[in-house]
Amino acid sequence: MVMKNNKLTGYARWLILLCSAVLFAVLFFPIWQIQLAAPQYPEGLVLLIYANKLGGNVDIINGLNHYIGMKTLHSADFFEFTILPYIIGAFAVALLIAATVGKRWLLNVVFVLFVCFGIIAMIDFWRWDYNYGHNLNPDAAIIVPGMAYQPPLIGYKQLLNFGAYSIPHIGGWLFIGVGVILLALVVLGWKDHRKWIKKFKPAGSIVAIALLCSLSSCNTGPQPIITGKDMCDYCKMPFGDNRLGAEIVTKTGKVYKFDDAHCIKSFMKSPDFKDEKGYGVYFVDFSGKHSLIPATTAFYLKSDALKSPMNGNIAAFSNSDSLQFAMETYPGTILTWNQVNTP
Repeated sequence: MVMKNNKLTGYARWLILLCSAVLFAVLFFPIWQIQLAAPQYPEGLVLLIYANKLGGNVDIINGLNHYIGMKTLHSADFFEFTILPYIIGAFAVALLIAATVGKRWLLNVVFVLFVCFGIIAMIDFWRWDYNYGHNLNPDAAIIVPGMAYQPPLIGYKQLLNFGAYSIPHIGGWLFIGVGVILLALVVLGWKDHRKWIKKFKPAGSIVAIALLCSLSSCNTGPQPIITGKDMCDYCKMPFGDNRLGAEIVTKTGKVYKFDDAHCIKSFMKSPDFKDEKGYGVYFVDFSGKHSLIPATTAFYLKSDALKSPMNGNIAAFSNSDSLQFAMETYPGTILTWNQVNTP
C-alpha cells in the first residue's frame, strides 16, 4: 500500500527520498551523449552533455564541424547550463519535502512538474540540434547536401560518413529512473485512493443519510398547504380554501394539516395526539400571501360569514390592521389564541 488515509506510507516516502538523492547525483554525471562513429575514427567520438557543461571530444568534434560550416560548440553559449543545475536541485529539494510531509497531493504536483520539465527539456534539446544542424556556413570547405547536418534527437542517424547515436548517459538514465519510480508511486497511490473510497463508501453513505436525516429533523417548520391536493388530517376532506388552514408540526418534523380551526382543536384533544410533547401550532394568514404564522402571535376573527368547512368559522391574521380591514367584509368577534384553543 502506497497510501493510507490520503497520506504516503513509509516505504513510499523512503522511495521518494531515494529519488531526491538520485537527482542530486545527476548533477555529477553526464545526462546525454552523442556518439559518432566513422572509418577514420575507429575508437569513436563522443559529445557528453552535463547539467552545466559540455564534455568528451569537444575540440575534435568542433574541428570536424568547421569543415562543414557548423558553428563551434562552447559551454558558455548555452544559457541552459546556468539554470539546469538549479532546476534539478529544486526538484531534489521538492521531493525531499514531499517525503517529509508525506502528502499524496504534493507528490502528484511534483510529478506533474517533473514530467513537464522533461518534455520541455527534450523540446529545447531538439531546438538546439536543429539550429546547429541547419545554420551551416555556405562558404564551408565541404557543402553538405540539403545544408542540413542535424544529429537525431534520440536513436541512430547516418550523417555523411558518420553514424550518430543520441542516447541518455548515466545521469539521463538516473533521471528516467526517478520518473519511472514517481509514476509508479502516483499510479499505485491513485489505486489505493480509489480502494479507500470504495471501502468507506457505505460508511460515507450512512453519514450522508444521517446528515440528511438530521437536516430533516431540524427542518421543523410548517409546510405550504396545497389546495386540491392536501387533505385535512382530521376530517379527511381536501382543502378547498387554504386561507382558513392550520398546521401542527411535531419536534420530529411530522406535519399535520387542517382545513378548519374546529378540526385542529379536535385533533389536539384526540387520544392519538393528546400525549404528544414539543410541537408547534401554525395558522394560515388570511390576508396577504397566506403564509403560516405561529398560533400564539396571531390575531383571530370569528365570523359566521367565513363559512369554513366544519363551521369553525375562524380566520387568523398576522397583524391587527389586517383583521380590522377583514371585519368590514366579515363582521364578527376578535379572539386570542387562548380563547380559540378553549373548548
